[in-house]
Amino acid sequence: MPPIRPARRDDVERMRAIERAAGEMFRPLGMDLVADDEPLPAAHIQKFVDDDRAWVAEVDGTVAGYLLAAVVDGEGHVEQVSVDPAFAGRRIGAALVEHAASRYGDLTLTTFRDVAWNGPYYERLGFRWSDDDEIGPELRAVREAERAHGLDRWPRGCMRRPSVPGATLAP
Repeated sequence: MPPIRPARRDDVERMRAIERAAGEMFRPLGMDLVADDEPLPAAHIQKFVDDDRAWVAEVDGTVAGYLLAAVVDGEGHVEQVSVDPAFAGRRIGAALVEHAASRYGDLTLTTFRDVAWNGPYYERLGFRWSDDDEIGPELRAVREAERAHGLDRWPRGCMRRPSVPGATLAP
């Protein structure tokens, strides 16, 4: 697995470029809305960096992927995880998720159900789909924002992964 380190402010533009490149993978699936979506604003990513809630994976000195984490309904939440397609197949996403799990314990995320590198991938990493009655108010608000953005054109939902032993909720 690649080394994971805290993201720095000078990583932010590379992180945005990774998100753009990863988004292009949705275009062949007819998901142009996702492919055309602008990356998170630099200031938004910088807040995660400044709050110690952003990590990057490096391969040969190049930032190949990143993860932004939040606390939603008292659990760790994967706000964004993206891997540069040029580095696909190296377990970078898995390494980033494991790192977040070691810091936060329980993890939630929202994702597309049927996209191979989304729902099925996260199931292989130990996430399970959440029923509506298992979703707290903050995660419900995340889903409402996604609906408003048009992402529910494709099947989408919430997933949760239980804690790993020894993890504590990071700030």
